[in-house]
Amino acid sequence: MASSLTLLDPTYSFPHSWKHHVFPSFHGEDVRKNFLSHILKEFRSKGIDLFIDNDIERKRSWGQTVISLFYEVDPTDVKKQTGKTKGDIKIWKQALVEVAKIARYRSRNWKTDAEMIKDIATDVSSKLNHSAPSSDFDGLVGIESQMTKIGSLLQLDSDEVRKIGILGPPGIGKTSIARSLYNQHSQDFQLNVFIDNIKRKYVIPTCSDDYSVKLYLQKQFMSLLTNETDIKIPHLGIVKDRLKDRKVVVVLDDVDRSVQVEAMANKTCWFGHGSRIIVTTQDRRVLKASGINHIHKQHWTEALPKLKTHIDRDGEIASILKFSYDALNDEDKHLFLHIACFFNGEQADIVEGCLAKCFLDVTQGLRVLAEKSLISMESRAIQMAELLVQLGRKIVLKQSVSDLGKRQFLNGAVDIGEVLSDDKADCSSVIGIDLKEEEDISCTSERSFERLTNLQFLRISGNGINTQSLNYISQKLRVLVWSEFQMPTFPSSFNPKFLVKLEMQFSDLEKLWDEIRPFNNLKWMDLSDSDSLEELPDLSTATNLQELDLKLDLGDCSSLAEIPSSIGNAVNLKTFLIFNCSSLLEIPSTIATITNLKSLRLSGCSSLLELPFNIETVTNPMCIDLRCCSSLMKLPSSIGNAIYLQKLDLSHCSSLVKLPSSIGNILSLEELKLSYCSSLVELPSSMKNLGRLSNLKLEKCLKLEILLANINLESLGYLNLSDCSLLKSYPKNIQELDPWTGRISSLQRLVLSGMKKLLNQKPLGISTKFKACIICADGNENGIADGDENGITDLVQTVYCSITSEGNALTACHKRAGQVVKGHLYIFEVEVETEEMTSTELVFEFLVGYWHIYEERINSKTWEIKECGVLQLQEVPLLSIRVVNEDNEPSYTEIGDKPWNPSKTEKRQEKKSKITGASSGI
Repeated sequence: MASSLTLLDPTYSFPHSWKHHVFPSFHGEDVRKNFLSHILKEFRSKGIDLFIDNDIERKRSWGQTVISLFYEVDPTDVKKQTGKTKGDIKIWKQALVEVAKIARYRSRNWKTDAEMIKDIATDVSSKLNHSAPSSDFDGLVGIESQMTKIGSLLQLDSDEVRKIGILGPPGIGKTSIARSLYNQHSQDFQLNVFIDNIKRKYVIPTCSDDYSVKLYLQKQFMSLLTNETDIKIPHLGIVKDRLKDRKVVVVLDDVDRSVQVEAMANKTCWFGHGSRIIVTTQDRRVLKASGINHIHKQHWTEALPKLKTHIDRDGEIASILKFSYDALNDEDKHLFLHIACFFNGEQADIVEGCLAKCFLDVTQGLRVLAEKSLISMESRAIQMAELLVQLGRKIVLKQSVSDLGKRQFLNGAVDIGEVLSDDKADCSSVIGIDLKEEEDISCTSERSFERLTNLQFLRISGNGINTQSLNYISQKLRVLVWSEFQMPTFPSSFNPKFLVKLEMQFSDLEKLWDEIRPFNNLKWMDLSDSDSLEELPDLSTATNLQELDLKLDLGDCSSLAEIPSSIGNAVNLKTFLIFNCSSLLEIPSTIATITNLKSLRLSGCSSLLELPFNIETVTNPMCIDLRCCSSLMKLPSSIGNAIYLQKLDLSHCSSLVKLPSSIGNILSLEELKLSYCSSLVELPSSMKNLGRLSNLKLEKCLKLEILLANINLESLGYLNLSDCSLLKSYPKNIQELDPWTGRISSLQRLVLSGMKKLLNQKPLGISTKFKACIICADGNENGIADGDENGITDLVQTVYCSITSEGNALTACHKRAGQVVKGHLYIFEVEVETEEMTSTELVFEFLVGYWHIYEERINSKTWEIKECGVLQLQEVPLLSIRVVNEDNEPSYTEIGDKPWNPSKTEKRQEKKSKITGASSGI
């Protein structure tokens, strides 16, 4: 007898809801009364509900798993239809062939019917459990996007053995993502195992040798993988020997030591083709040591909404975070608390400078915290996740629940106000106070800080603290940040000896103090937006000062008249910022002694007449910003000796008449901005020596007579000549740019708006034709024909062009190129409807890449465009593209003219080259 069991898949979409788990199809009255009755009893004992079809004809249904049962018959006989009459064979032939092929049970494999029925019921129950849809992660909104990202790393279609790392801070959801992946794909592998919480469950004794540890871990691994509780592991070759031909998926969760990976999944050759090893950890060093290069980094900004909560509301997450903190050594624990309670968001170099005397090696400590994903340092800014900040502050709070003065740090207006208002409590344990901008406290006394004798870090952004209390501030203070400080000067008792960072933005300070005070440790001073500031202190002792910020954004700050000559003592100054100091007449020549200066920014100093004559001795400035220095008439000739200068901005220097010829000696200069220099008459011929100049802006230089022969055009990527109406070119009276465009090899954008005298103005009719050309900077040396490198044939090589005017799209088309060859010239023509145009400026954008024929979109792979150009035509020829080969024999390819409307994502992926010009043609 051949019968079947059909498992109803609950994940499949049916026309109605199924109420049963299994559909048994047994034919024959004797079987139903005997064998089937025993099947029903055993299944129901395991909670499996069956549907009995007494009169229904059985057919294959939607999305169901069918398992055949051969009871007292051989599958071969069924497949070959032996033992049946000719009429039976005709009726059952096709059905029995299919039944014999699918998954099956054979009664002859068991000694008794009882054993067989029990095993079948167990197997069916297991299959139902695996087919049931998981709801474990229904509340974790966003997990699908994370799994999609990891899916690209897993590459489940590949036969290679691949190791994947999931890296992120503790409690962020690494385990949840790994378990979701495991639940979704484990049934596709011959063997599977998920070993969770390895860091806690398999603690490695400190006295154990490496070999013994690996034997122990490998035994645990093989035991879980094979369900053998008493498995013996005599040596470390067992995993490879047992699994080298098996396709397995292994998840090693919460690994904190590389030896754990080495013991259980050290090499890919240990596992069969198509195997996947997934390792979750918060320590980047583990992945690096284990040779795992395919890493998904889980960031807090991508964390699931469940995690964006208060630490007290989720005990499990709090426990995970605390465990990670407890695993740190004492030095790193202290550094963790300093960041959580005061330095979160600061630049790493500032933290290193402020804490240098408090820790043995701050740099190493920050590196450890970053490698363990407890902080991030993107762009050198230290960021700690909110839940970790809450953990750190909760640990500090438990230092003394009732006596607030015995805590290291005070955060929050309530606690700060209570401590500063209590004139009897011992507050010597407090080293840091951080009062946020949105927090205010009740007014405190003048002696509020008197008892905080060990205070080192103070940040006040809120209101309520008496400014006179600065008279009693700790002499150990290392960081002072006080926004809107309302005193004209510091009290005479204030000693900045240990001060590393001083930040007094938007203050009422007129000066800091009169006499010379020790500034030996000061590295960062920010007095920005202090519009009453009249003078700076003597900086003779500020030998470690790295950044001086005097940014004044109010536009008419006429108070600050001079910079003290003692600024020259700040030999380590790297950044000097003075914005909009309208009364500042000069910069002291002593600035030349600051050999480490990287950036000198003096924009908006409208009374500044000149730079120091010896500016060249400032050997390292990479950027000099003199924007809107409207009284500046000239630059010192010594500027040519600033051999490291890369950026020089003289925009809106309306009194500047000429540049010194020595500017041609600044061979490192990459960017020169002269826009709106309305008095500038000429450019020195020495500028043709600037071989690295890539950005030149001459917009609105109305008196400038530009001789293009004096400009090194070969290196330029951006050139703006808008409204330079006195543009001169070569001696003959030419009306086009052709003679000098031949010298442009890197130009990506050329702006010529307002240049009506440059070219012969061609009339614009209902439509206007342009001839465009491009040269690709990369691609295959021999040309890449249609179809990409992977052989996908529904892709064609395409040149895409869009034309806009004042931000409005006029037309867009893509033209089949046949193949793209590096360094070859491609010429084609486009048509624009210009009848209703209100502007004479057009912007042409080009893109070269693959066009999906069926999906009608550009592929993400594009090529860089080296050169491009546009010329207005008199007549309108048919749209075509011409490919000029190296032998100068042109070949033509028919092209389409199908508009392309790219999505926002596709636009972001474009590598664009732009030309902006008057409608008369370029």
